[in-house]
Amino acid sequence: MAGRMDGKVALVTGGARGLGRAMVEALVAEGARVAIGDVRTAEVEAVAAALGDAVLPLSLDVTSEAAWPAAVDATVATFGRLDVLVNNAGTAAGGPLAEATLADWERVVAVNQTGVFLGMRAVIPAMTAAGGGSIVNISSIDGMTAAPRVLSYVASKWAVRGMTKAAAMELAHLGIRVNSVHPGYVVTDLALPDGVDRSLVAPMIEEHAERSAPMRRTGRPAEIAAMVLFLASDESSYATGAEFVVDGGMTAGYPSPGSPHPW
Repeated sequence: MAGRMDGKVALVTGGARGLGRAMVEALVAEGARVAIGDVRTAEVEAVAAALGDAVLPLSLDVTSEAAWPAAVDATVATFGRLDVLVNNAGTAAGGPLAEATLADWERVVAVNQTGVFLGMRAVIPAMTAAGGGSIVNISSIDGMTAAPRVLSYVASKWAVRGMTKAAAMELAHLGIRVNSVHPGYVVTDLALPDGVDRSLVAPMIEEHAERSAPMRRTGRPAEIAAMVLFLASDESSYATGAEFVVDGGMTAGYPSPGSPHPW
């Protein structure tokens, strides 16, 4: 039985763990060959070992201008083409605005925003040579609304939303589609502060989703990956410049049924 991604080649950043790994697994399961770009070299190698020859492990710092052409060239050299880019790599910094540091701001923007710019720019020649392609930029519900104490993250994810639309308008004539995905609460390593026990923090995130999302739960990585798979495939051939929200209804309105009023 033919897969939805047969014959296609994808490059996924931040694919060593969490949402990224779920995306890689979904793409491979549907017949794609996938290059994984991540700074966690050992983890990328482990994913490649688990998934086999359909996966190419790459060491990629998305903030490095020089690293992007090398990653694209390695992907094309190994698999012969490039059809899909998933800009998934991300980071966050939390705390009151009054205490935020310029270094934290620059780090978040470098990964979440500049990395997306560099990635989109780098894949244009290879996708054009392939006759077109699909770029999927991972934003957040914080790129649709906002949240306190994560200003740099919110700024970067709103930027990704706007960059997606601008790139979609510019690249459509090349057959390159560009869309953004906006996940809601999903318990991954990005959602957990450094050094904090997952078993302690995850229930807090889940409780918040139960109170705030109409579907009363957090999302699962596979559910976000399913949206990415749709946008990577030809099934979404008439979708570009759009936001695809996967959040259990959290951004549909406030307050959601049963959640406390803010006053």
